[in-house]
Amino acid sequence: MSNDFREVLRFVQLQNVQLKADNEALENEVRMLRSVLDALRSLQEVSASVTAQTDVMGLLDRILESALASIGAHDGSLLLVDEETGELVFVVVFGEVRDVLSGHRIALGEGIAGWVAANREAVMVGDVHFDHRFSGSVDRKFEFLTRSMLCVPIIYADNVLGVIQALNKIDGEAFNEGDLALLGVVAQLAAAAITNMSKLVTAVPEEPVG
Repeated sequence: MSNDFREVLRFVQLQNVQLKADNEALENEVRMLRSVLDALRSLQEVSASVTAQTDVMGLLDRILESALASIGAHDGSLLLVDEETGELVFVVVFGEVRDVLSGHRIALGEGIAGWVAANREAVMVGDVHFDHRFSGSVDRKFEFLTRSMLCVPIIYADNVLGVIQALNKIDGEAFNEGDLALLGVVAQLAAAAITNMSKLVTAVPEEPVG
């Protein structure tokens, strides 16, 4: 067998290996996109079917769980603005500190989540320890390690209702623009669901006394 033929054969084999890897990557991407579409479809149906009897905390829990699963994040939280105090409250939490972090409050403007709420801008941070907006107070108090973060504001009719944040991608890779865009869509659905619930609760007449 000539050297030229060996080189051609090796080239073909390398191309086959590359094509196989590319096909596997495309298949994984298609599976991911299908799961994202399924999650968004489910959330759309949920937000559209809100009634006065809907468990709003259960609804927000489901919204956050679907969002984190879709982008492959292990931890995350949904914080809402307490209009009376102006603080952000961790109302739904997923991950290691779920049981202890729920109900914790931070000042509007504190940390990356507070900055996002105050400035109405989404952020994507590859390493929070190199970002001047990161405070680390929550990590220290609850013995958690935040590495990377996505955080988007929940806005409805120009009112900031809160923020959604995703932390520490499961595979250790960095978040990407697709992850950020998806979380932005989820934040819009959450805003619609929260607002619809508020309107329904306000519209329900009080029970007559006596």
